[in-house]
Amino acid sequence: MTQLIDQYPVSLQIVQNFAVVTINNPPVNASTDAVRKGILARLAQVNVDAVDGVILQGEGRCLMAGADLNELENEPTEPTLPQVTQAIEQFPLPVVAIVKGFTLGGGLELALASDYRIAVKGAKLGLPEVSVGIVPGAGGTQRLPRAIGMLHALDMVVSGKPISAEEALSRGLVHTLIGQDSIDEVIQLLSALETPLSKQRLSERNIPGYDHDDFAVQSKGLLKRSRGLPSAHAAADLLAKTSSLSFADGVALEREIFLKLRGSLPAQALRYLFFVENGLGKKTATDSPIERVGVIGAGTMGSGICLNALMSGYEVFLVEINEQALEAGKTRILSELDGAVKRGKLTEDKKAQCLNKLHTSSDLTLLKDVDLAVEAIIESLDAKKSLFSNLANIVRADALLATNTSYLDVDEIFAGIQHPERVLGLHFFSPAHIMSLLEVVKIASTSQETFNKAMVFAKKLGKKAITTKNAWGFVGNRLYAAYRRQCEFLMEEGASPEQIDQAIESYGFAMGVFKVADMSGLDIAWRMREQTKDTRHLSRYVEIPDRICEAGRLGRKTGSGYYQYGDNGKPESDTFIAELLTAYRREKGIVAKAFTDEEIQQRVIGSLINESLLLLEEQVCETPEEIDIALTNGYGFPRWKGGPVFIARHMPTDELAVLMAHLADVNGKGHQAGKVQTLKK
Repeated sequence: MTQLIDQYPVSLQIVQNFAVVTINNPPVNASTDAVRKGILARLAQVNVDAVDGVILQGEGRCLMAGADLNELENEPTEPTLPQVTQAIEQFPLPVVAIVKGFTLGGGLELALASDYRIAVKGAKLGLPEVSVGIVPGAGGTQRLPRAIGMLHALDMVVSGKPISAEEALSRGLVHTLIGQDSIDEVIQLLSALETPLSKQRLSERNIPGYDHDDFAVQSKGLLKRSRGLPSAHAAADLLAKTSSLSFADGVALEREIFLKLRGSLPAQALRYLFFVENGLGKKTATDSPIERVGVIGAGTMGSGICLNALMSGYEVFLVEINEQALEAGKTRILSELDGAVKRGKLTEDKKAQCLNKLHTSSDLTLLKDVDLAVEAIIESLDAKKSLFSNLANIVRADALLATNTSYLDVDEIFAGIQHPERVLGLHFFSPAHIMSLLEVVKIASTSQETFNKAMVFAKKLGKKAITTKNAWGFVGNRLYAAYRRQCEFLMEEGASPEQIDQAIESYGFAMGVFKVADMSGLDIAWRMREQTKDTRHLSRYVEIPDRICEAGRLGRKTGSGYYQYGDNGKPESDTFIAELLTAYRREKGIVAKAFTDEEIQQRVIGSLINESLLLLEEQVCETPEEIDIALTNGYGFPRWKGGPVFIARHMPTDELAVLMAHLADVNGKGHQAGKVQTLKK
C-alpha cells in the first residue's frame, strides 16, 4: 500500500486492485478549493493500467456534507465542483462512491457523477441547496432525474429534504447497502460481482417517462409548502424544463441559475442565519452538565418539555399535583412517542429508553435529586412564587430553578429565594418538543455557571437559544406584540383581517396574525389587555379585539373569532366582523382607507424594525442577530427574508429613515421611535 501526502486534504491509496481516493476535511468534508483541487490531483495520479477502478470515500462521518458556505460569499474559483464532477464522470475507469453519514449537496453530486453508489446503512442523501437560497450547481438537477425519475427528483430538489439510505436503495439512487464503512467489505463486494465493473454515466441516460400532470400537481404542493422561497420556485422551474433539454444544455441552465441565485438577497439572508445560529453558545461549557431534569406541570407545555428532554437522552422527573392531569400528560407523552416511531423519527428501542427514563408523581419530593427543575404551570405570579418557595426547600442547593413564564417578572418570581445565583428563565415555545427557539432569561442574580449549564442544556435539546434580560415579553413576545398591534392599527384604518393575513402570508409568514390569534384563543390576549386599563390612554389603543371577545367570539374553540369556523375547521370570512368594523369606524369617525398588500407588508416590517431598535437600545438581548433568530425560529418569519435586523441593515439609509418616519406618523400617540444607529454590526 502506498500513500501519497501533500498539501491537499485528499489522499490516494492503492488497496488491492483499487485506487482509493479519500477526502479528509474535518468535520464534514465540506467542498473547498483545496478539496476540489485535491480530488483532481489524486485522479491524475492514478495509473489506469494498474488498477480496476477508483473508490471515492470520506474520512470520518460522511462522504461530503456539502459546500463550505463561506465560499459562497465570494466569486467561484477553479476548479469548480462542476469541473470535478465532470472529471469523475469522464474518468476512464469506473468510480465507486461510498455514501455514508450525511451525504448532501455537493457530496451527493460527487456520488451521482460516479458510476456506482454503495451506501452505508443509516446514511442520509439529499440536495438541500434550496434551504440556503440556491439550487444544486454541479449537475445534481440533471443526473438525479436520470437516476430516480422526475417525480422523486422533484421532491428531493424542491423540498431539500434528505432521504434515508434504505429509501435511496428502493428508488435506485444507490446500488446496494453495506452494514458498516469498510473498504475491505466494499472491495470484497465489488470483486464478487458477476459482471465486471464498467462505466455507468448518468449523463448518457434518458430521463424515464413521467406524467406531466402529476408533476404539475406535485410541484404546486411543494411550492405552497415553501411559502414563496425563491430558490424553491427556481428549482421547480428548472426541473420542469429539464426533460426537454439535452444533458449539456440542462447543466448549463442549472449553472446559470445557481450563479444568479448565490448572490441574491434571499441567499445572503439564509447564509446569514446559518452562520449566526451556528455561533449560538459555541464557546459555552461547564464542568458539571445537567443530567436529571425535573418538570412541574403536565399540561401541553410541560409534556412538550418532558418529550424534548427525554428524546435528548435526559432522565426526566415529571410532577403534577392533579392526578387526572398527570395521567393525561403521560398519555400525551406516550402518544407523541408512538407517533415519532410511526414517522420513522424514533426506533422502538429509543422509545423504550425514553419511557424508562420518565418518572412521574404528584409529590414535589420526586425532584429532590434533580439538577434542573423547570416549572410549566399556570401563568400566575402568586402560583409560581409559591411553587418555588416550596421547591427551594426540596431540591439540592446547587440545583437550577427555571421558570417558563412568557411575560411575568422573573425577578419577582424568585424574590427572596435561597441561593438566587441558581435561578433563571427558560422560556420554551409550544409545542416545546418541536419549536426550536428557547429564550434563556438571565437576571441580575444568575451566576455565570448557571447560565453556562443552561446553554449547554439548550444545545443538547437542539434549541436555538438566545439570551435575554428580564423584560416584559423578553424578545420574541415583545416583537410579536408590536407586530400584532400594527396589524390592529391597519384593521382599524380600513383593512380587513383577511386582507392583512393574506398580505402577511404572501410575504412569507407561516400564518396570518389573525388566524394565529384565533388558534391561540382571543381570551388570552384579552385578559392581558385588561391589566393595562390604567395606562392604555397613554398610547393608541384599538378596541376592536375587545369587542370581538365581548361578543363571545374567542377563536377556534368557540367556532368563531376573526373568522368563522365550520365543520371542516377552515377559517372563512364572516359578515359579523365586516359589520362590526364598519360600525366601529363610524363610531370613531374613521374613514376607511384602501391598502395594497405592499403597504401592509411595509407597515408590519417597519413595526418589527422599530421594536428591534428599542430592544437593542434597552439591551434586552445580547446581540442584534438574536432578534432575527427569535422571529425566524419562533414566529414563522420567512427565513429567506433574514429578519428585521437583516432587512434594516440592507436597506438604503434614506429609505429606512422614510419608513421609520411614516411609522411614527401613522402610529400616533405613544409611539416610541428607535435609533437606527443601534443596528451597526
